[in-house]
Amino acid sequence: MPEFLSAEWFEHINTQLSRQQVSEPSTWRVVLSWSDGPPSQPHAVTLTCSNGVASIDRGDHLAADAVVALSYRDAESLAAGTLDAATALRDGRFKLRGDANALVAMVNALRN
Repeated sequence: MPEFLSAEWFEHINTQLSRQQVSEPSTWRVVLSWSDGPPSQPHAVTLTCSNGVASIDRGDHLAADAVVALSYRDAESLAAGTLDAATALRDGRFKLRGDANALVAMVNALRN
């Protein structure tokens, strides 16, 4: 797996996401944001689902349905698959602002 947040990582994740069809086609945009990461790295990523296909981009998006604040370490663990989003949410490791349904749709899409 490429290094978290590298250009290769985004390419790898987007290739994986493009190969899977979201089971419940919906449209959502969720920002994962952290303030404690390396200054040379993005402070956020935006996951988007449109027409049943999910993708991820650097940075945040002003029109996000939901914004999830978490630590850089938790974001890295989510990306590596060593932290489950549902568990992190249940344990209070996220702070959610916005539409919880968008977050649930994102979690369900990423489980596929």
